[in-house]
Parts: sequence; C-alpha cells; structure tokens
Amino acid sequence: MGFGSAVLEQTGIRLISVDRPGLGASTPMPQRSLLDWARDIRNFRVARALNGLRAVGFSQGAPFALACAATQEVEAVALVSGGDELAHPAMRALLHPDIVKLVDLTATEPAQAEAFFAGMSPQMMWNMVIGMSHEADRAVYTEPRFAEAYRRALDEAFSQGTAGYARDTVLAMSRWPFEPESISVPVDLWYGGLDTSTVHSPDHGQTLATRIPTARRRVEPDAGGALLWTHAERILASLIVR
Repeated sequence: MGFGSAVLEQTGIRLISVDRPGLGASTPMPQRSLLDWARDIRNFRVARALNGLRAVGFSQGAPFALACAATQEVEAVALVSGGDELAHPAMRALLHPDIVKLVDLTATEPAQAEAFFAGMSPQMMWNMVIGMSHEADRAVYTEPRFAEAYRRALDEAFSQGTAGYARDTVLAMSRWPFEPESISVPVDLWYGGLDTSTVHSPDHGQTLATRIPTARRRVEPDAGGALLWTHAERILASLIVR
C-alpha cells in the first residue's frame, strides 16, 4: 500500500512484508501463538541469511512485532498506531465498553471469540475502519487511489477465508505470552493525537511506554491513525538509527 516507497531508494532500506499464517498467501497455522510468529521470523531470517532486521508493526501487527523484540529476533521495532495489550489490567478502565466485552469473551471463551471474529469480511473491515476513524484519517483512506489499494489489500488478506484474521485477533486481545518489561531492544511508539480507533491504544501508548524499558514514545498531535503513510519517512529514518 505504498508504505515508505518514496524514501526506500534514498535510504537504502530493503522493505520486506511477511504475511502472517492464514493471511494472504501464507499457509494457515491453527492454534498458533505470538511466539510462533517470532519463530517464523527466525526461520525466515535464517533461510534468507538476513542480518540487522528491524520491524514495523502497524495496528494489530503491534504485538507480533513486539514478540520479535521480546525474543530478540530483530534489532529494533517501531509500533505505529499499535494495538496495546488490551487485556492488561491497567487498560481496562480506559477501554470502550464494547472492547471490554470482547476482551472478556476472549479470556473466558476463546473458541467462541475466535468464531465471532471469523464473521469478519473485507467489506466489514473497511466499514469498521472508516466508521471509527477521525476525519483526518478518512481523508487519507478514502482518497481514490489509496482506497483502491487498501480494499485490494483487504481482499488479498481474506483470500483464504477469515480464520487467519480471527486467530490474529484472539492473540491480540489475549494476555501476551511475553513481558514487555523484559524487552531490551529499542522500541519506537508512534501515535497520532487524533487517532480515535478503539482497538489501537486508549492512551496512545502512554502506559505501554512505561512498561517497555527501551521505549521512546512520540505522539503527533495533528495526525490520526494513518501515521504509517502520513509519517513514513520519519518512522523509517528513526528506526534505522535505533
């Protein structure tokens, strides 16, 4: 969808996007965990003889990127409009009531929660994103060329069905199987002050920044949740020197 495309050549960054299991062209892996993803990245890194990896995790990709940080599979991480550990006790009072219900369902009846999340579709995802976004983000998402690319990406992500997304969401809404407090690689937290998504971070990463010893938090007051595209150059420039 064009993340960083304008600066890759001048910075010498090689940007690799990896589909999580069950999404896009990636083989499904039922009952996988966040730490399984870190092992996947380790295997990918070894197979491709890659060194100096840094990770960017956007939205629900945040805990997957942090899993790689916690296991030191990457040298640094940037979380962009990242989903917080919504099931952490410190988050509960800050969450929208609908999200509290989903977090509780995931904790008590994970199979039922996964079945519920499997009811998602590309059109429903588009409607959800547009519906919960600030007008600053809607201006980005509904620009004709961007909207076409975004909707095509959604169709590709759901091309095998909804099981991959459903499993991702259960993992994101559960307690994470690692302690952010143990992370030792540098972590940048990027949030927009106008981000109104109920599934990102209710305090724009304020609590998460106190939990990660190496965190550096940045809140852009006039930006929304679309930072991945509106602030790509700054995100990448910061990440490569961390």
